[in-house]
Amino acid sequence: MAKKENLTVNTDDQLATQLSDLKREQFNLRFQSATNQLEKPSRVREVRRTIARIKTLQSARSRDAAKA
Repeated sequence: MAKKENLTVNTDDQLATQLSDLKREQFNLRFQSATNQLEKPSRVREVRRTIARIKTLQSARSRDAAKA
């Protein structure tokens, strides 16, 4: 699980890349869940929350950039 401290050191491009990778993983996890092939159900929750952390950080950065 990616903590906030680990995410804040990444650049905007790295965050966007990580976000797209996580969304792809989330898509695959949904299919695995639907076909009952999911090995680690807790990973769905981790991925969802990490996506939310990244989106929150991105919106905060864009808000700060708009202020400046």
